[in-house]
Amino acid sequence: MSTRITEAGPQSPCWEWEGARFTAGYGAIQVEGKTRRAHRIVYEPVRGPIPDGLVLDHLCRNRICVNPWHLEPVTLVENILRGESPMAGNAKKTHCIHGHEFTAENTHIYNNARICLACRRNFNLVNARIYRAKRRAAK
Repeated sequence: MSTRITEAGPQSPCWEWEGARFTAGYGAIQVEGKTRRAHRIVYEPVRGPIPDGLVLDHLCRNRICVNPWHLEPVTLVENILRGESPMAGNAKKTHCIHGHEFTAENTHIYNNARICLACRRNFNLVNARIYRAKRRAAK
C-alpha cells in the first residue's frame, strides 16, 4: 500500500494517494473484496477505530490525502459545515439576501431550506397588490 502513497514534499505534508479513486476524488482500495476509502484504511491502524456515527474530516481539505494526522473524526453535519460546498456556505449565512436575520421567530424550514418570514410576508403583500390591480384593470 505504501507504493500508492506519495509524500507531496516540503510545501505540503499531505500523503497523496496515487491508486484508484472514487468519483468524489477520495482514494479507493480493495479490502477483502470490498472497495473502501483509502484514508479510512490508513487512519485506523495508526489512530484507532473511527467511532460509530462519525466520519473523517480532511483538515487539509485535500481529498486524496491519507495522512492520518490530517484526519479528524467528526459528525457528518460538522464535516459538511466545515467544507466549502454550496450547502456549507448557505448554512453559515446568518441573514437572508435582503438583510433579515435568520432567527427562530423569522425563519421557517421547508424542504431543508430556510425561508425568511419577513421576505415571505413582503412577497405575499406585493403579489396580492399586483393581483388586485390586474383584476381592477380587467373590469
